[in-house]
Amino acid sequence: MYSWEMLSFNIHDGFLEAIVRGNRSGLLTQADYNNLCQCETLDDIKMHLSATEYGPYLQNEPSPLHTTTIVEKCTLKLVDEYKHMLCQANEPLSTFLQYITYGHMIDNVVLIVTGTLHERDVNELLEKCHPLGMFDSIASLAVAQNMRELYSFMYIV
Repeated sequence: MYSWEMLSFNIHDGFLEAIVRGNRSGLLTQADYNNLCQCETLDDIKMHLSATEYGPYLQNEPSPLHTTTIVEKCTLKLVDEYKHMLCQANEPLSTFLQYITYGHMIDNVVLIVTGTLHERDVNELLEKCHPLGMFDSIASLAVAQNMRELYSFMYIV
């Protein structure tokens, strides 16, 4: 019924499965969503999220809270959990998890390229990049001043 591989499943993948199950139990429930729908202000949303796993990410935010701050902190939680899983994963799961980031990397490169060609500020562009798509040499793409330099940079990188 089961192969010999199942005997060593917990040795290789048991910890990561426990992390995934823990992350699943930390997702917002229907009751959480119903409570969030009844919130009148962003501080009410912060108060309701403080009772969940998103609480530590929002607890030190000052009180005129903005929607972008909530989105950034929730995205930061997702990225932290993702990077933790990626560090713990063995092959072939680690390769699959890296494949997930490629779409965000492509989006970030397109954002940097179009922003550079329209002479936007590099720091502003880097702030708009999705954290899952960040890589070490992404800031070097913004050095190019014209399409030819950008093409040669892309070809080298």
